[in-house]
Amino acid sequence: MSTSNTASKVLCEEDFRWQGVTEEAYKAQGTHFSGALRQVLVGPNPDEPGASFETRYFEVKPGGYTSLEHHAHAHVVVILRGQAEVILDRTVHTVSPFDCIYIHPHSVHQIIACCEQEPLGFLCIVDQCRDRPQLPDKETLDWLTKDPEVAARIRT
Repeated sequence: MSTSNTASKVLCEEDFRWQGVTEEAYKAQGTHFSGALRQVLVGPNPDEPGASFETRYFEVKPGGYTSLEHHAHAHVVVILRGQAEVILDRTVHTVSPFDCIYIHPHSVHQIIACCEQEPLGFLCIVDQCRDRPQLPDKETLDWLTKDPEVAARIRT
């Protein structure tokens, strides 16, 4: 069987930048994250009508971090370079390249770059149709910080 699909493509990578992909701010605004950028490799694009998911590459400068947040959708993170600590509810995990993180719906999470020598880089795969992330309220922060290990690592 032979088919032609002009929407199929290959994105070539060089130094963790993909050909034809624009580097964007991690989020539109806020002070609840630091040193993070993103590239949407496959996502909400009329040229990709069959994709019901997004594949994004995030890069976090040494010492930077993503938002401490939760939401109703699940997603998967695969570390490509650097080292990180990942807060998943009231646990902290140390991760390194090729570790895969499944983030369950409603799980409070944050990713913190902890390698001084290089940025943290990771892929994130998520449904295109999803809810907006929410910052934890005071009650949730109180619950999280009852664990001293988590409290010491949370960045806001």
